[in-house]
Amino acid sequence: MSMENHSTGVWAAWILLLIGASNASIHDYKKEKFIPQANARFFHGGSEGLYASNSQDLNTSSSSPDISLKGKSFIRFADVTFVRTMESASKQNPMQSTAGLVEAILLEVKDRDRIGGSFLKSNAICCTPDLADAGSCTLGEVIIKRDSNDDKWPRQIKTFFKGNKTEAAMLPETVVINKTGMYYLYFVICDPGLDGTVIRGRTVWKNPDGYLPGKVAPLMKFFGFMSLAYLLLGLLWFLRFVKFWKDIIQLHYHITLVIALGMCEMAVRYFEYANFDSTGMRPMDVTLWAVTFSSIKKTLSRLLLLVVSMGFGVVKPTLGGITSRVLLLGVVYFVATEALELVEHLGNINDFSGKTLIYLVIPVAILDACFILWIFSSLARTLEKLQIKRNMAKLELYRNFTNSLAVSILLSIAWIGFELYFNASDPLSELWRMAWIIPAFWNLLSYGLLAVICILWAPSNNPTRYSYLAETGDEFEEEGISLTSGGIKITGDVERNELLYGLADEVEEDKRE
Repeated sequence: MSMENHSTGVWAAWILLLIGASNASIHDYKKEKFIPQANARFFHGGSEGLYASNSQDLNTSSSSPDISLKGKSFIRFADVTFVRTMESASKQNPMQSTAGLVEAILLEVKDRDRIGGSFLKSNAICCTPDLADAGSCTLGEVIIKRDSNDDKWPRQIKTFFKGNKTEAAMLPETVVINKTGMYYLYFVICDPGLDGTVIRGRTVWKNPDGYLPGKVAPLMKFFGFMSLAYLLLGLLWFLRFVKFWKDIIQLHYHITLVIALGMCEMAVRYFEYANFDSTGMRPMDVTLWAVTFSSIKKTLSRLLLLVVSMGFGVVKPTLGGITSRVLLLGVVYFVATEALELVEHLGNINDFSGKTLIYLVIPVAILDACFILWIFSSLARTLEKLQIKRNMAKLELYRNFTNSLAVSILLSIAWIGFELYFNASDPLSELWRMAWIIPAFWNLLSYGLLAVICILWAPSNNPTRYSYLAETGDEFEEEGISLTSGGIKITGDVERNELLYGLADEVEEDKRE
């Protein structure tokens, strides 16, 4: 392996360790510590996809807060202050004008190899005496290879401690972005005497049209579109619901609730992103509602698939003795999903270790697997039961449902594979403009499966197509018709005894489940 590839690998590993999918365009620093790496100390100040400014400006930096920034992408340093230890400050002469340097390094991800000594065949990040003697860099500063087309990039903004003061404030500065890309900000210390220094303050990142990070900006329009899609589905379902309200079964109420929750979730998500776009911060109350709606809808959607697979309202009137187990699985899934969603959307991922996230993801994955296994095992029993009873109408209904569910599972597996490949092949988010399609797909798949259920179980004036007939014994309806049509007369006693035996078999099956 070449020295350059080794250095690039070190940078990639270091970035993966430190960066988080920060969901705020206003990055707050609250006495954050610098992390040692090679011969430097780093703090990751943020990373976002930024689109080029609508109006190009050759002046890519300004210390004036009054410059016109309408239609421009920019990164603004606001109240950024570095605080060193008293021990470090006491070692300096109070008359020194430069007593310690902190550098803010702003770069586009494709220029990552320009930071550090990879192009000098060195693993150093800060300039060493040997490299300085060779004239390759400035001693005590980050090694930077300037872009031949733009000698201002990567950007390097210096802040010096003065005398024996413990604090050094950055001058207010706004860097205008004139080129679309994924930008990273690092604060770097090369002076070992500044060990223990912390950072406080904030930086503001903005795209031409708003504060939404470029990686998720398309999701605002997507959630607006999905809100309309759920509204249309809800309207069509409501018209059928009202038209055939006399033939409504309990399952229809469950489907109605899932549609309503989906509509609310998409609408709240849209307003959450719209607020985020205008303010630069996630509105905690709106986000909390969005997360809760999402968790409830996911839980009820899975429960809907499960009870439909069990034949609830179609093959049997109740779930029998397994109702408590179904509800328990639903409650546990809701708690696990809510915890994961809260961490992902309300917290900054940098505040949580990798193990913490794994501990939250694994339970949800296991519970999803439990749902899938239970759904398909229930479907197999339901199909077998309908085939034995020769109930062809309902058998065809459940076969269509099974095929739709199987297609959705295959699509899910394929998409999970694509998602893993996408994340593994793009660790530095260089394909950030495509990232929004990953969460969008899952919402579309969920919507599509719900639409299929609405079509298959749509209210109609022929409820025998999908409903359980308690009065005559659903399992004997078609058999009785075929026997009487053949001229064979069934007496009331025999029919009543068979019905009782059938009901007893149902109870026994529920107990076994």
